[in-house]
Amino acid sequence: MQAKQCYRVVIIGSGFGGQCAAIRLQEQGITDIRLLERRDFMGGTWCQNSYPGAAVDVQSPLYSISSEPYVWSQMFVEQEELRQYTNAVIDKHGLRDKTTLNANVTQVRWNEDDKRWIIETDAAGTFEAQILINASGPLSTPVIPDFPGRDTFKGKSFHTNAWDHSFDYRAKRVAIVGSGASAAQVIPAIAGDVAELHVFQRSPHWVLPRPDRKFSSFQQKLLGIKPLYKALRWWIYWCLETRVIGFKYSKLMLDLVAERAALKLLKKQVPDPVLREKLTPDFTIGCKRIILSSTLYPALSRQNVKLHDKQDGIASVNETGILTAQGQQVDVDLIIWSTGYDATDGMISYPVIGKDNRRLASAWEEFPRAYLGTAIPGFPNLFVVTGPNTGIGHTSAIFVIESQMKYIIGSIRQLEKSGKQAIEVSADAEDQYTQMVHSEMEKTVWKSGGCTSWYQSKSGHVIAMFPGFSFTFNRLASRFKTKHHLFR
Repeated sequence: MQAKQCYRVVIIGSGFGGQCAAIRLQEQGITDIRLLERRDFMGGTWCQNSYPGAAVDVQSPLYSISSEPYVWSQMFVEQEELRQYTNAVIDKHGLRDKTTLNANVTQVRWNEDDKRWIIETDAAGTFEAQILINASGPLSTPVIPDFPGRDTFKGKSFHTNAWDHSFDYRAKRVAIVGSGASAAQVIPAIAGDVAELHVFQRSPHWVLPRPDRKFSSFQQKLLGIKPLYKALRWWIYWCLETRVIGFKYSKLMLDLVAERAALKLLKKQVPDPVLREKLTPDFTIGCKRIILSSTLYPALSRQNVKLHDKQDGIASVNETGILTAQGQQVDVDLIIWSTGYDATDGMISYPVIGKDNRRLASAWEEFPRAYLGTAIPGFPNLFVVTGPNTGIGHTSAIFVIESQMKYIIGSIRQLEKSGKQAIEVSADAEDQYTQMVHSEMEKTVWKSGGCTSWYQSKSGHVIAMFPGFSFTFNRLASRFKTKHHLFR
């Protein structure tokens, strides 16, 4: 029987959330830490998602850890460069030596007697920690709809999250199911190489041009100067932050600035009026994630590409392909599932058992909720990175992750000062915070824009997004309020 492995802090996940947690803890002199990664490699999203066309949709100088500048090759870098950056950060901070791979967590349980978390894995043994940080990420559990006959298909199929590079899609008949952010990158990347491409779209997304640019060697040298890099980060940050005005305070701004630009791009790049109608959303821009692409519409307009809208969606899957709602049999060699993730109700994929044997699934039965999206009453010493209502629709998710780190480090320091073993947010503090979040959410386009999106849980509450400026969240996370917490 393998001995229990004990640490002060265990971090579940080795993506940007886990990396930020480990870096900030080590900066505070907390080195007795262990990262658990369920895969056989580190890095999270940008090492896992290697589908054709994968790239970041936030400007690279901002989509990076604040203390880890990098000489980027272009404004919106592709997956391979992000993978290199991620691994450079991991190596710089010695995180490989602090990580256990192939450690898929099957359950975590609070031990009230010892004031410790017990972490069970399916292959790496049992771990124990005073502090547990979940950094598994909201985009880590792929979802494939259970279409009738899905398992009978005899061709190749996979989710974009697990792209099979051993399969050569060139000159093949391909179907891609979904039309969101990942599909919008895959479609232009493969459309010119396949014999046929059938795109199954449940609903169209608003698309804006992607303002990308390659950095010259001189510009890259400037990026290597830290004060200039920092200045560029802040310039990008404040430019993006103005988008919240449209998302929350001014529908007129959305109409005049964003929707007008999106309609102009659609008219310019899609000359066919029938196709253009299928690609025109019927909800307010911003209600769903806005896609940045200058190549999607031209790809969808190709002769070898056919768009199936909701009127011609998937009725069933069979051995040779897909039967559409209009009775057309579409035979294909490959089905690509670009159908997203369980990013709300299933944001933590393993059972979490807290104080008094309370299960997180029960606490979140109505909808996921947490104080600052990070701490949950009844679950002491547990912190969730990118938890409920920490998503951000207009800027870098890493900015919010680093804001959460301020709260997490503040909590650990206050716990040390108290001389106690456990810290827990009070139920009243969490309830007041959650009521504030959902009251503010009523003012946003995500709630009133007339769409159904992955931002929402089954309850209809918008769970993925923070309803305001990211600097507001940062301010809240930076000011630790002792009165909101219990120490034992």
